[in-house]
Amino acid sequence: MTARRLALARSGSLIAASPRARFLATAASTSIFPSSDQPTHPALVKPGGPIPGPLSIEASKEIGGFQEDRAHAFVADYARSKGNFIVDADGNVMLDMFAQIASIALGYNHPDLVSLAHSPEFVMAATNRPAIGSFPPAQWASWINDGGIGDEWVKPRGLNQVFTAMCGSCANENAYKAVFMAYRARERGEGVAFTDEEMTSCMKNQEPGSPDLSILSFEKGFHGRLFGSLSTTRSKAVHKVDIPSFDWPAVPWPNIKYPLAEHARENAEAEAATLARVEETIVAWRQKAPVAGLVVEPIASEGGDQHASPSFFRALRELTHKLGVFMIVDEVQTGVGATGRLWAHEAWDLERPADIVTFSKKMQAAGFYHNIETRPSVPYRNYNTWMGDPIRALQARQILRTVRASNLLENVRDVGSHVYSNLESLFAGSAMSNLRGENQGTFIAWDLPSTKGRDDFLVKMRRDHGVHLGGCGDSTVRLRPMLVFEKKHADIFLQAVSEVLKNMK
Repeated sequence: MTARRLALARSGSLIAASPRARFLATAASTSIFPSSDQPTHPALVKPGGPIPGPLSIEASKEIGGFQEDRAHAFVADYARSKGNFIVDADGNVMLDMFAQIASIALGYNHPDLVSLAHSPEFVMAATNRPAIGSFPPAQWASWINDGGIGDEWVKPRGLNQVFTAMCGSCANENAYKAVFMAYRARERGEGVAFTDEEMTSCMKNQEPGSPDLSILSFEKGFHGRLFGSLSTTRSKAVHKVDIPSFDWPAVPWPNIKYPLAEHARENAEAEAATLARVEETIVAWRQKAPVAGLVVEPIASEGGDQHASPSFFRALRELTHKLGVFMIVDEVQTGVGATGRLWAHEAWDLERPADIVTFSKKMQAAGFYHNIETRPSVPYRNYNTWMGDPIRALQARQILRTVRASNLLENVRDVGSHVYSNLESLFAGSAMSNLRGENQGTFIAWDLPSTKGRDDFLVKMRRDHGVHLGGCGDSTVRLRPMLVFEKKHADIFLQAVSEVLKNMK
């Protein structure tokens, strides 16, 4: 059965889910994905048929014999996926606008990454994984700094240190540790050694060696699923239930109304109220568990794509500085170009840089940027065996070089404007509301009246039109395409949205 379906797909016998003419003005443009075998349209084995199909279900069942499979949307055939299109085990070719939960920058099987994978340095890195903190490869500095994670073009303004990690959760987790250590170093004074009492009490998980400090976060925020990062995650109860958490504070996100430009006064009042709440919380918690750090996403993504104005974030930065609190900007989902900027927080135009910026997802590598103040006073304190992964650092370097060489940030801005303006027109008078993400590249979202309505919309887009999207929050649809997503792909998506909206009326 598998061979038959694969043969059908390769022979072109699948039924193309082709868009009509309305959104095809840009379809003939030259592709920025440098491969002639990227599909031109979605192609479904049976339009309207189930996705996942029988082969995906069979493969998931096999996986379910040894690990969790209930979150599977479908099982993919990555060897056949190309560019903006993902192919599932049943042979369905779908336009992927979710991109592995916002983590693919250049599309599937990008020639630059394929060439890298065949290079001698990649083979060497893949076959000799080091404990980087103790035995780094001789090429480590060049892999990081020469066009890679630590390149001057890449590092967020004002930050000159890079801590490499394994994933977004551990990037935030280790950033929190860095903040706690730096906060206590400030309290002790420069060069002051640990006391015997601190060294003894920490082994019993007691003060003063294990101080009762906290990280302040925002309701609806998502920062990971480890113990520290999960304590600051507030997006969905299912992520947290049954897991012991630190008793740390959180404040509500500003009650923002959309479109932002039409509600400037109300939004400014909401942001001012939140800033006041942040200050009140930090001051009040000095008597309980002093707030050492504040973590914030430029756009609270998992919690429903919650936005705020640049002036809000500028005021938040000045407030944290005034109160002696380290500011951590979580760019795990927003970073590496999705908003049309390498880093979403660049839009804030901060006079005083944040203390830490965390990253993962589209970078393929993970970690955080910081300054020397948040480097521990002695070695082995913020440490683990791997301290990142050389092959991921090499992938990140190539991704960043391609982003720059192919001018992908400009592409994201142009395509994002095209998508946003067309969605504004399509959504007029429809059940879709709160369209947001204007001037944020392709980082666009909107709401439906209910969770079920949102989920039904996602199913129809995938099953009937071969367009794979994602949700977030209670009833939000979020767009998370790759950086190589072009206007011709946007037109396929827009036509599919138009067709689904007609059938919803």
